[in-house]
Formats: sequence, C-alpha cells, structure tokens
Amino acid sequence: MIKVALAAPVRTLPVAAGLAYEPKFDGHRMVIVRTGRDVQLQARSGRIVTSAFPDLAAAALHLPADTVLDGEVVVWHEGRTDFALVQRRAAATAARAPVLAQTLPASYAAFDVLELSGVDVRGRPYERRRALLVDLLLPLGPPLQPVPMTTDPELAATWYETLPASGIEGIVVKRLDQTYPAGRRGWQKLRHTEVRDAAVVGYTGTPRRPLALVVVVPVEDETPLVSSPLSAGLRAEVAAAVAARAGSAGEAGAAGAREGAGAGAATRTVTAIGFGEVVYRTLDPPLAAEVRYTSLRHPPPEVLRLRTDL
Repeated sequence: MIKVALAAPVRTLPVAAGLAYEPKFDGHRMVIVRTGRDVQLQARSGRIVTSAFPDLAAAALHLPADTVLDGEVVVWHEGRTDFALVQRRAAATAARAPVLAQTLPASYAAFDVLELSGVDVRGRPYERRRALLVDLLLPLGPPLQPVPMTTDPELAATWYETLPASGIEGIVVKRLDQTYPAGRRGWQKLRHTEVRDAAVVGYTGTPRRPLALVVVVPVEDETPLVSSPLSAGLRAEVAAAVAARAGSAGEAGAAGAREGAGAGAATRTVTAIGFGEVVYRTLDPPLAAEVRYTSLRHPPPEVLRLRTDL
C-alpha cells in the first residue's frame, strides 16, 4: 500500500513566499501505479479499485513503466464535477463498470508524481516534481491531466471564490521546496464546506440495506444527526461492516450477538429535520466516517466515506 500525503485544514488562505496553490477537486483520491506489465488503481484506503475504472486504467497504460501518480478521480456532469457520480463509478461491479465508463467517463486530476520510470522522486522538492508531472502528462492529454497550479495568492483567492460553481471545493497549499509528505498532513487545505470526522453511532434501515447513518459530529452539544441517504457504494460498505460486527458477536456467544450490530441490535430514536422521530439501530462501538455539512440543521450531513483507517 502506498501512503499518500494528507492536508491539514486552515481557516484562511496562507500567504507567504515559496507557496504553491492548487484547486481541490471534489472526487475520490486515487494513486495510479503503472508497472512494467499493467496498471493498478489504489484508493486512499489502500483498496485496489482498478476494475471500477477501466477507462482510467486503459489511459494509464500510456504512462512509462514503473510510474506512480497521486491525484483525484472526478466525473464531470453539466459543467461541474459530481461527487455522487464518482461514488457511483467507484461502487460499480466489474461487469457494470465498462458500461458506466461509456456513460459517465472519469477524469484524473493528477497533483503529484511519486515515481517516474522507476526513479523514486518523492524526496525531490515539489517544484521539481510539478515540472516532471506537467512534462509527463501534457503530451498525453485527457483523461489524465495535471491540476492547475499558481504561485500567485491573488489568483488562488480568485479560484477559491469563483470555482465552486464548477464543483471545486477549495484550495490546497504546498511549499515549493517540500518533499512528498507520505502519510503526514504536510499540506494545507482551505475548504468552502465543513468536512469532519464523525462517530457513526447507528444506522436506519436494515442490516442488509442501511439507508442513512446516525452520526455525532464534534460540535458543542454532540447531538446525533441523521445523514442524507447513502449512495449504493456506501450502503454496501456499511452493510459489510455491520455483517462483520454481527459475525464477531456470534463468535463471542449469543448474548454478545444480541448486543451487537446485527439484526438484534438495540434501537433508539432521533429527531430528523423534516421526518420527526426516526428509529435507528445502534452501533457500539461506533464506526468512523468523514462527513460534509454546511449547517447542523440543513441540509443534513452528507457521508463521504467510512474511515476504515481510524
């Protein structure tokens, strides 16, 4: 598994000499690994998702052997990136993926090169890696493209204010002299919406078909909130996590199973805006998820992904 660089959130745009600014695309983090024989696409969690994106895998075959890229996969729809469509692509079965590749083609916004033709370049300054990335991808063209970059903070501020209409969710800031901070929050990010880690204390629906998650976002009153409906991919992921909990509980004995996350899990109620009292099944201990929201009242939190790394 390749550990990717991470970014720490900031509340204002950093301005200083020696900084570079990139738009932050609203998609799925992906590492492209072009080996001597084939291509592997790795999600941030380390899961191999090559079969879900055959269009990107085919395009990556044009990269030099032994090359590794870091970037974001996005799907454009009506002039803007659509996160829900990226989730749909990521959840596709191997049989369904080629069809979706035709109707919902993916694009890859590359923002770093980690290895080039067998040479590990993570120890080189970002400014040099950026030049290598541009030289590598510009001749190839879509769907593999380098993200835009500027060293002008005024232009970066303009991007931050004007690009959300295109689905850009913020700005990533990097030092020009910085090596690749694998596994560390060595970059900075300024987002338009609040994205936080939340505790998943339960779910609505059934263990096999969860519909929404009940999350506790780290705010002052820590009130449980019902998320917006889960995508098909997230439903499958949550169902698998619930089934694993039920299996573990079964091994621990019938009494433990009754307290677990399966069909016999304890139920509680929570007030959901627009729906009144909602019954949900509890998860103890909670799962972790990354959620996005603009307020605690509306719209409801949107679950972006489970944090299996926590």
